[in-house]
Amino acid sequence: MIYPVKIDTLLEARWIIPVEPAGEVLRDHAIAIDKGLIQAILPVAEAHSRFSPSERIVLGNHALIPGLVNLHIHAAMSLMRGMADDLPLMEWLHNHIWPAEARHVDAGFVFDGTRLACAEMLRGGITCFNDMYFFPEASVQAVLASGMRAAVGMIIIDFPTAYASDADDYLAKGLALRDEHGHHPLLSFCFAPHAPYTVSDKVFANVLTYAEQLDLPIHIHLHETDDEITSSLKTTGVRPIERLYKLGLLGPNLIAVHMVHLSSDEIGLMAQQGCSVAHCPSSNLKLASGLAPVASLLDKGVNVGLGTDGAASNNRLDMFEEMRFAALLAKGQSGRADTLPAWQALQMATLNGARALGLGALTGSLIAGKAADITAVDFSSLELAPCYDPVSHLVYAAGREHVSHVWVNGKMLLNDGELTTLNEQELLLRAQFWREQMTDGMKS
Repeated sequence: MIYPVKIDTLLEARWIIPVEPAGEVLRDHAIAIDKGLIQAILPVAEAHSRFSPSERIVLGNHALIPGLVNLHIHAAMSLMRGMADDLPLMEWLHNHIWPAEARHVDAGFVFDGTRLACAEMLRGGITCFNDMYFFPEASVQAVLASGMRAAVGMIIIDFPTAYASDADDYLAKGLALRDEHGHHPLLSFCFAPHAPYTVSDKVFANVLTYAEQLDLPIHIHLHETDDEITSSLKTTGVRPIERLYKLGLLGPNLIAVHMVHLSSDEIGLMAQQGCSVAHCPSSNLKLASGLAPVASLLDKGVNVGLGTDGAASNNRLDMFEEMRFAALLAKGQSGRADTLPAWQALQMATLNGARALGLGALTGSLIAGKAADITAVDFSSLELAPCYDPVSHLVYAAGREHVSHVWVNGKMLLNDGELTTLNEQELLLRAQFWREQMTDGMKS
């Protein structure tokens, strides 16, 4: 007799949407999880005969999807949500954000702000995020407290801040942090030079050398505004993408954020070089940066993931909203209703983001052998009835308020809407503390 295999958890759901293969929907299936990994996905009846779980969870009105991957965020800036709205990017940065950061940002700010962001993201089904901010050692501690998965940005910028004195200091501190935490199962690292207008050629050359030696992604804002391109032409004689190409930075490890203003040749170059793009539709709209040519990027085969950007420029860390906006804007921009269909929007929010981070073999889809990073979406609400196609509903009808459960590496971090690792009341108190600090700073 073959006895059932003992496992940690068996999740049963009305639908399982694995993302790989694209468009597949499994009805009345179960996911077997043990030691943080997906062991099998199979029909419920077969799962009962094959496995003996320590915990069995039945979600009869739910869809299980891969945990969402937020490909671009400044997590700690959740504490600046709504602080300076309705402004163009450069005015917003120079006159509001950078002065506020100079006055207030320290390790405590980053720890509290990142925990607040983690809580919001978990409640919205996000299991992994790609961060870029100062004091990343505090971000690491916040991530570990939450239990989420994160790609931690080793930020690099040419001017001094409270975090580092110069580009070499940023780089040294980032590398030391990676050396300390690089083997943690929930953490990966990216080089994060802020943007072409804040990083010199010499620093880019150093970043490229280290990135090639360590095989790490390079995460950078690129072609976000017309002003960025005009300024680059005046100071360097070339557009930013051409400058980075000449420096050797375009390649499979590059994650280019925003990419709003592109020529057809630049789109072709990004595809040829195997770069990834982090598309942030809400932030692009709110800052009036423009509409990224996502349909053209996808048509050329560029790997495009989705990001929320920071809460200071979005003001929501909501990947369901980003999926919907991405799909609708691409259709309106292309004039084709079949552009960026729902299954592709979901893939952008999951597997494409994981691939951009070099984590595609670990997360981003529900396949045996991958980490059990899973989000459950409850379809029992009247606004989701009737349901003909759960993938369509996920992109066009459901919202983050319908997320009920979240697992990362097999550990439940959201249980029927309640956070299991973070204290909501404590986070609210810390947010109030920082609001008072920031408000006092603005008055002085």
